[in-house]
Amino acid sequence: MKTKVLFVCIHNSARSQMAEALLKKIGGDAFDVESAGLEPGKLNPLAVEAMARIGIDISKNPTKKVFDLFKEGRMFNFVVTVCDETSAERCPIFPGFSKRVHWSFSDPSGFQGTNEEKLAGTIQVRNEIEAKVAEFVRAVSSGQLSVSGK
Repeated sequence: MKTKVLFVCIHNSARSQMAEALLKKIGGDAFDVESAGLEPGKLNPLAVEAMARIGIDISKNPTKKVFDLFKEGRMFNFVVTVCDETSAERCPIFPGFSKRVHWSFSDPSGFQGTNEEKLAGTIQVRNEIEAKVAEFVRAVSSGQLSVSGK
């Protein structure tokens, strides 16, 4: 049975979208993965570019509202919030799940500087997410992390 994972952040425009795509790539068929946000916006073009640079196209991904998934009665084994610490209190809680995990990543929408500097920051966040996703896949696959709280 696939492990169901939901990545959640405020806008579902960058961090949660990148995490979803990376888990699909790294975790393969072992995971059923989605992402959503509290206040879905539009995809962040810097996130789209950062992912394209590693051969992953998220440009057509819709942004989704976390409460729509809840209203549909969707259930997940893990809900992973990817908000930064300053936004953690606004990061939505998804009721009815088995295990919540929090990973803090900087929000690319708040980056300052030239487009190249903002892209460099977004690529750094992508790399941090990729490392956490790989660690998560190893932990779930080995049984070190399970929905029973082990």
